[in-house]
Amino acid sequence: MAWDLSRTGGPPEVRASHADRDRVVDMLRVAAGDGRLTWEELDERLEIALSARTVGELAVLTADLPEAVGESGVEAQEVVRIAQEGSSTRRGDGWVVPRRLEIRSAWGEVTLDFTDAVIIRDTLDIDLDLLAGSLKLLTRPGVVVDTGGLVTNYSRIKARGAAADAPVVLRVRITGEIDYGQIVVRPPRRGFGRRRPQG
Repeated sequence: MAWDLSRTGGPPEVRASHADRDRVVDMLRVAAGDGRLTWEELDERLEIALSARTVGELAVLTADLPEAVGESGVEAQEVVRIAQEGSSTRRGDGWVVPRRLEIRSAWGEVTLDFTDAVIIRDTLDIDLDLLAGSLKLLTRPGVVVDTGGLVTNYSRIKARGAAADAPVVLRVRITGEIDYGQIVVRPPRRGFGRRRPQG
């Protein structure tokens, strides 16, 4: 096999660094999000990547994938802010998930649809300040939502559990405060979103 040294940073026998492993893990997560890897393949390759000792072992894991994240121009912002009052905001098809979201919403609705989102990092921290409205998260297998650090006042959280057999692709941690509102976590309803090709 011809080694793609541009992706791993050196000859195949060179010892892999933490940065080398992280770069390959990011590529694998994006490939799974794009549908180029199955969840089973992602799980298997992530396990190998995290224990790889050389850049050669890492190169094998990405040899059948398209260009690296940095080369394709896909970059996630560090912090994205959503501020609204009496209106609705939605992040949908193809949005790039940042490292951190700061949401300030009053009397409105914020929807984060992860169904076709581009997931580059493994965590998303949401700092929430919500008054009399709702935050909806439409998940997919591998997206896990943690609301344990959230303060709720006269509010409710309705969360449907994630599929237990899917490897975790993104962990969403929500902190902050919600007053007189609700958080809904669920997969998208059938019939909505992009149709998958019939095989």
